[in-house]
This record gives sequence, C-alpha cells and structure tokens, in this order.
Amino acid sequence: MSRGSRRGADRPPHDAGVLLVDDMEDNLVALEAVLSTLHVPLARAASGAEAVTVLEREEIALVLLDVAMPGMDGFETARCLKGSDPTKDLPVIFLTGPHATRESGLSLRGYATGTVDYVPKPFDPWVLRTKVSVFLDLDRKSRRLCQLLTEEQHRLDDFARRLEAVETHLADGGTDTARLARDVGHLADTLNELRGV
Repeated sequence: MSRGSRRGADRPPHDAGVLLVDDMEDNLVALEAVLSTLHVPLARAASGAEAVTVLEREEIALVLLDVAMPGMDGFETARCLKGSDPTKDLPVIFLTGPHATRESGLSLRGYATGTVDYVPKPFDPWVLRTKVSVFLDLDRKSRRLCQLLTEEQHRLDDFARRLEAVETHLADGGTDTARLARDVGHLADTLNELRGV
C-alpha cells in the first residue's frame, strides 16, 4: 500500500488520518481530544503490532508513536514501518517521557529509525496540534501533486495516441487533407493545453 494507492486517479485528494499509538488508554483519549479539532480521521492502536495492522487497512498521513510500550516498543515499531515499502515514507513523531528528549542516546536512536520529531509528555496541546497540522498539510499537497501528475500523464498519453493516428494516416498514404488538417488542429489545441497557453 503506497501512501496514496487506494484512491482512484480521478478522485480528488482527501484527508488521510493520523494513527495514535500508545499502550495507555488515557494517553490515547488525551491525544484524540487535542487532535479532534483538526477534523481528520484518527485511528488508534494500543501496541506496535496493532499499529502495523491498522496501517494495512487505513489511509494514514502521520503516526504519533509512544516510545515506551511493552512488547514491540516505539523504536522497533518505527524500524518495522521504515523497513516496509508501503510505509517507509510515512512520517513518525515519537511521544516520549520528559527525560527522553534530554537523553541524546534516545534522541539519536529515534532519528536513526527514521523518526521526524519528538514530542515530550505531558505534551503541549497547541504545539502538538501545530506539528500535526504541518504534516497533514504536507500530505495533502503531496496527494494533490500526485493527482495532477496522473492527470497530466493521461493528457500526454492521449496526445501520443492522436499523434500516432495522424502518423499512421500519413504512412498509409492518406490523401484526405481536410481530415488531416482537422487532426493536426486537434493536436495543436491539445499541445497548447499541455503548455498552459
């Protein structure tokens, strides 16, 4: 699953969700309360393994991942996400205890796994919303760019088919100059559209 693979090329980009991963229910509730004002889907997982499962079925733009979880901790979960082709480009923000960001070993270990940022707990709601908003905006722009590139590719493919038809007509010794002029006129119009003229 690539980050935009579930959407058809002709559908406009929509908001992907945020995956909240924490083994503490109170933390998940607090995250949902703070991020609900962003009006995007919020998915939750209580473990790293559950997060991987959620990512297989949900369209996610950002993962907020607790570092200290039993079993598959945040570092192992991030490594798993970054090692998988469908989720390798998915941004991950670690949620850590207040001591973790001050301990350079943990910070370096997190950045080495591909994490893009840390947010210490207890988190500042305004700072968290702002950081999440930035990543959601980047995701929307990336999806829109992918959509525009797909549309442009369709137009180029159509242009190539029309050009091939004209070439075939000429190669077959076509003498219908009115048809040829019409076809060339359509090609010129299409080319001007592609150029933005």
